[in-house]
Amino acid sequence: MYLSREEEGIYQGERGETLRRMMEILVALGDIYGAEKLVPVRSVQIAGVSYKNIGEAGLEWISDLQCSVVVPSILNPAGMDLCRWKQMGIGEGFALKQKETIEAYRKLGVTIDCTCTPYQIYEGLAAKGDHLAWSESSAVSYANSVIGARTNREGGPSALAAALVGKTALYGYHLDENRLPTLLVKVESDLRGSDYGALGFLVGGIVKDGVPFFRLRGLRPSLDELKALGAAMAASGSVALYYVEDVTPAPAVGQAEETICIGRKEIEEVYAQHPGGGADVVALGCPHCSGQELEKIARLLQGKKVQKELWVCTARKIADKHSDLVAAIEESGAQVFCDTCMVVSPATERFSRMMTSSGKALAYLPGLGGVKAGLESLEECIDVALERRY
Repeated sequence: MYLSREEEGIYQGERGETLRRMMEILVALGDIYGAEKLVPVRSVQIAGVSYKNIGEAGLEWISDLQCSVVVPSILNPAGMDLCRWKQMGIGEGFALKQKETIEAYRKLGVTIDCTCTPYQIYEGLAAKGDHLAWSESSAVSYANSVIGARTNREGGPSALAAALVGKTALYGYHLDENRLPTLLVKVESDLRGSDYGALGFLVGGIVKDGVPFFRLRGLRPSLDELKALGAAMAASGSVALYYVEDVTPAPAVGQAEETICIGRKEIEEVYAQHPGGGADVVALGCPHCSGQELEKIARLLQGKKVQKELWVCTARKIADKHSDLVAAIEESGAQVFCDTCMVVSPATERFSRMMTSSGKALAYLPGLGGVKAGLESLEECIDVALERRY
């Protein structure tokens, strides 16, 4: 892989041991994937934040670094609400280690916004054509597909290396030839809300790491519905890029290798195979809720009291911006948590079954959270929390 004179100097340790180690990571990735060179990135989103996932070894690795990020960099969700962790049922031992992890990132100059939806809180992080180094699977999908930026799904170490060096290896979805559709998906049913998560859960398992091109019918999907579609495919498969005809930036569909058709029957089968009955907690906001989603949840809960534990997860800046909606939701007895989600927090381990409206959470919860999951619409999830169903 070609390195400029400056990059070669970093690789040889001329700018310190930390940057040398970071450049080694980037060069190793470039060599593995056949990259010709490094490319500057506009922003970085770093995974490996929840202490549940990184443990003591990860914390020590981060704490040992002596440098500062050189591009805008933010974090993936942590393992707890950084302010209200006691309300989540998090123990003091875990909370202490999680706070140490956050402080280690803060010392590196990383902005402490722990969210899987960075595009909802900072407009300047990504634009069409920008090279990025993002980590979280749904954020990567949204950046590539809806924004039209370019990023691979980075691991925590490689994303942090990109943040400290300001560059990443030029391979994968940074290159035009790897961004072509591989599968045409004809959806022969109108979709709304959680149907997009169900569709993504289904298609992700089919396409694996391919690039699906969707031809939808009915209403144009909202940004939140596109977010849910991509998040589910990234979780049930490893889809990092998709296209929706006449909605997202897309090349010609004629280049797709094969075609599949999905109707209402297939969508309903996803719900039927993952029922929400018997859930002891309802969790919403995976990926993190937008302001529009908080508004809808507040409206559905208005004047009512939940009878079952209900979590609503969002980014702290979204919650602060919409404090009136947060107050309205919590008036019902539901809890709005920031900085974290049901997938990465050990707080889910005290439950046996969780109901969600998220195809992403449906895919991840059994393995990462150790809890059985059921999929329902947002409206049905609220009904269950109010004990008007099951």
